[in-house]
Amino acid sequence: MGRVVAAVVAAALLGGAVAGCAGGGGSGDRAEAGPDTVRTSPIAAELAKLPARVDGAKVVVGQPDAPHTAQVLVDPRCAACAQFEATGGEALLKLAGAGKVKIEYLLASFLDQGGASGSAKAVNALRASVDQGRFAEYHAAVFASQPRGKFTDGHLLAVADRVPGLRGTAFDKAVADQTYREWVTEAEQGFEETGAQGTPLVLVDGRPTGARDGSMFEAEGFAETLKGVGVA
Repeated sequence: MGRVVAAVVAAALLGGAVAGCAGGGGSGDRAEAGPDTVRTSPIAAELAKLPARVDGAKVVVGQPDAPHTAQVLVDPRCAACAQFEATGGEALLKLAGAGKVKIEYLLASFLDQGGASGSAKAVNALRASVDQGRFAEYHAAVFASQPRGKFTDGHLLAVADRVPGLRGTAFDKAVADQTYREWVTEAEQGFEETGAQGTPLVLVDGRPTGARDGSMFEAEGFAETLKGVGVA
């Protein structure tokens, strides 16, 4: 993440995002979501086929030789991020499944504020899901299952129960021990180095996309926005 990307992100944010979660602010909890609510993605079967790998501070989803790259900056406790993942994020993942784009996720935890939100726990669990080959499906389920309070081990494991092949000794131990806490810190630092002041944020081939007009929160609208930047 170089200075050029940081400058582009900062400029986009100065232009004004339609909605989002900012550092020092609340997560914008969704009133309809309860602490035990568990949901999965309607395209879970498609997501289960998507490859994912760790690349430094990022998790990369999709084919390595895809012609376009989308960078997605999200915090698991950000309600606006959950809205994006259910709409524009789903449209983006469908394009990844078609080999049109690969997605680099920067999983932030700036809303955690000393563990108050459980964002770091969620990011740790998401990192552990990569080892089991279930990241894309679990990622979508985690955002769809944001609790009213903070993410807990129990809730993260309950979500994992809905992802075939994810639960097991290795994954459960990684969640309980926070095995990837150092990587969680690295991912947060990677997010901060972009210069972003909040989430969600999407850059396609280095250009902020869908924030100013709000299309990132509409599946069809974001698909059209992506088409406008050559991803179709």
